[in-house]
Amino acid sequence: MKLTILGSGTPEPYARRASSGYLLEVGDDVILFDCGGGVFDNLIRSGRKPSDITHLFFSHLHSDHMMDYARLVHAAWDEGGAPIKVFGPAPIGSITEGYFGVDGIFSHDLKSRTELLLSQEVWKARGGTLPRPWPAPEVTETDVDHQYQGTEWSLNTCSVPHAQPSLQCMAYSVKHGGRKFVYSGDAGRCDTLEALSAGADLLLHWCYRLDGEAAHSSMLDLTPTPFETGAMARRAGVRRLLLTNFRIHMDGDDNFAAAQDSLKAGFAGPCGIVEDLQSYDI
Repeated sequence: MKLTILGSGTPEPYARRASSGYLLEVGDDVILFDCGGGVFDNLIRSGRKPSDITHLFFSHLHSDHMMDYARLVHAAWDEGGAPIKVFGPAPIGSITEGYFGVDGIFSHDLKSRTELLLSQEVWKARGGTLPRPWPAPEVTETDVDHQYQGTEWSLNTCSVPHAQPSLQCMAYSVKHGGRKFVYSGDAGRCDTLEALSAGADLLLHWCYRLDGEAAHSSMLDLTPTPFETGAMARRAGVRRLLLTNFRIHMDGDDNFAAAQDSLKAGFAGPCGIVEDLQSYDI
């Protein structure tokens, strides 16, 4: 397995970090976890095409995890790619219909691209055939205990505390060839994620708050610090730990160094803070 970071930031507009998006290559499949703002551009910068994506899994439906969803689906369709298999909590089905349905917000665009003679000629010149169907991602709404069997890999989920009851929020694990990858989504402290992470070769975990950083009491359990995440990963027997979801102020020289030190104090194994477009073999 190979992990490529397409977005390691937050909703904050930030040149250094796009919002959440993580590409996992497993055999012949190219899996995307979340698709926040800026992820589409970084997908192109990574040397891949929208139509390369075979599966898309959403951890939850905050905008910074799905802002580029419509752009990805539309661009993959315009390349003539196979429909992307999309998985996520409700209401991802109605959201998709709202984008690409007969009365969706892109209906004017899609009618033009599929019915206008000039557009049809452009499509045929690119190797397409008529009639040209509209984008039709294969959407599956999942619960928090979803399991999926890929061609050469298996996926499991668990519920994680973050934005309930407004949003259903989950973490993911992928197993392939005796290796295990876990993505936390935006996870508060919980036993379910620790259990899902057990023995992971790589745990990618969000980080919203630094050690010693003031926070409202309601936020403390929902925003584990680098040290707390490191301690959890150590208990779970994780082999490698990477932090993501860094906010602008967290990248300041003193704060960034302090976060690294806190992470290493909590976790004795290989660990670090990711940057956009970095890749890791698992």
